[in-house]
Amino acid sequence: MPFQTDYSGIAALSICEALLLAISDHKLLPEREIAGVLRDAAATHENAVGTAIEMETHRAVAGLIHRIATGNSVLRQS
Repeated sequence: MPFQTDYSGIAALSICEALLLAISDHKLLPEREIAGVLRDAAATHENAVGTAIEMETHRAVAGLIHRIATGNSVLRQS
C-alpha cells in the first residue's frame, strides 16, 4: 500500500481541522489561541533539521499550516 501514508495524512488533517473548528464554534478557545496552535505547529516544522529531502518536507508542511491559518477554514470570521 504505497499511498497509505498519504491517505492517513489527509484523514488526520481533516480530523484536526474539524476539531479546531468545533473548539472555535463552541468557544472553548479564543481564535487567537487557535491561531497560536497553528503557529506553533508551523514553527516546529520550520525549525526541524534533517536531510535535504526531510527539510523539503518540513518546509512544505509549514507552508500548508500557514495556508490553513490564513485561509477561511479554521479561523473563520464569526
